[in-house]
Amino acid sequence: MCENTIISDGKRLQTALPASADGPAGKRVYDQVGGLWMLFREPLRCAGLMAALFFAGAGTAQENQPAHPLDVPFVTTPDEGVQAMLKLANVKKTDVVYDLGCGDGRIVITAAKQFGARGVGIDIDPQRIAESKENAKKAGVENLVRFEVNDIFDADIHEASVVTLFLLSSVNLKLRPKLLHDLKPGTRIVSNTWDMGDWKPEKEVTVADVEPGGCWRFSAPLTRSVWVCSNLSRTMLLWTVPPHPQQ
Repeated sequence: MCENTIISDGKRLQTALPASADGPAGKRVYDQVGGLWMLFREPLRCAGLMAALFFAGAGTAQENQPAHPLDVPFVTTPDEGVQAMLKLANVKKTDVVYDLGCGDGRIVITAAKQFGARGVGIDIDPQRIAESKENAKKAGVENLVRFEVNDIFDADIHEASVVTLFLLSSVNLKLRPKLLHDLKPGTRIVSNTWDMGDWKPEKEVTVADVEPGGCWRFSAPLTRSVWVCSNLSRTMLLWTVPPHPQQ
């Protein structure tokens, strides 16, 4: 078995990482690269092992830049993962599904097309929102979904009955107070891969059919880049918003 390694500025930061990137292992990888953000994503097969390679960064057109550096990289959830998330949330036609950090919009588009649910996708990256709108149009569900360029920490999410996340544990923890405050009791929250710290999920499922491997480049502004490769979209976690404390 190959040794798993993270490299930054040509220096090895950590070796012999677990091949699986579920929750804790994935968080250790991110913590090692210390708040780096991603310029763009480019798939790369990794034979199911976690690895990272130093690589030069690249910019995008100024008009498509997010308002500030991304909190998480753009990594798509495979179709099997989308199905597992929607099934775990028990999505129905009466639901309003919010995807925070919606990427190309596939989760809310699938919820609308498959269940007739309404959906809202929120992403800070204008390029992702443009893709989402085009994808919704192609799927014929633009009357059921909408997409907005916004920071997930500032967005109005009170209408949601289901919230989906594919962020990082650190971002989930930062977002948790907003979820508990803004969402109605009984709202279901499903996270791809990442946990909520000491708020334990009430249910967790493993997606058996997801292909292993995938690498994404993170870059710290003006300094360095790293490739991080891992197995994601294998574990889905469910929480339900509890009753709000009496005022």
